[in-house]
Amino acid sequence: MDTPSVSWGPRTVEEIFKDYSGRRAGVLRALTHDVDEFYSLCDPAKENLCLFGYPNGTWEVALPAEEVPPELPEPSLGINFARDGMDKKHWMSLVAAHTDSWLLYVAFYYGARVDRNGRKHLFSLINDLPTVFEAVAEWKPIKHKASMHSGSKSRTGTKRPSNGQSKSNMKPYSHSDEEDEDEHGETLCGTCGGNDSVSQFWIGCDGCERWFHGKCVKITPAMAENIKQYKCLPCSTKSSR
Repeated sequence: MDTPSVSWGPRTVEEIFKDYSGRRAGVLRALTHDVDEFYSLCDPAKENLCLFGYPNGTWEVALPAEEVPPELPEPSLGINFARDGMDKKHWMSLVAAHTDSWLLYVAFYYGARVDRNGRKHLFSLINDLPTVFEAVAEWKPIKHKASMHSGSKSRTGTKRPSNGQSKSNMKPYSHSDEEDEDEHGETLCGTCGGNDSVSQFWIGCDGCERWFHGKCVKITPAMAENIKQYKCLPCSTKSSR
């Protein structure tokens, strides 16, 4: 009898890091942006629930996989049981810490097939990003009096060439513009989940229209000058399929 082949998913360090970044973006959104929805889904009256992050940047609260062993390492089971027995902030931080462990677990589950230098490079890429725990611990509820929309990009520092068309969605912070400061402070970075804006350079994705700290996506203002259209990792992965 033939042995069924195992589906390993991403194989190169770059592919594994894209998978990691997409899953990380998904859980960050759940724990810093979609907090009320995430909190309501973690009903302690339900069975063991897990927080899943997916490579396309989405998230889901669901039961663990039924197959044994599962195709991928599973997130922490039963995150919902402690929801009402802990301070909300502490519970969210605890979930974030377990989620960091799961993200690393999945990345190095795939990384088992790369060589020693590849695993070292993979960890270096991952370690350059803030952890989910750090993002959740620093996150503060934001006011919703103004929302980020496509029209705001041209008002708040978008660079335009002489033909009048947008060159890239660059967004350097300016202390001199109070309106920009208020609106910028309510924008969450799609990578780290932070909304700190002082002395930060931001760049917007032309695919999903989310904003990112330049340092989180490793893009400097000088590099952005030469980017005609920027797409974040989840959008780039989606486009390549």
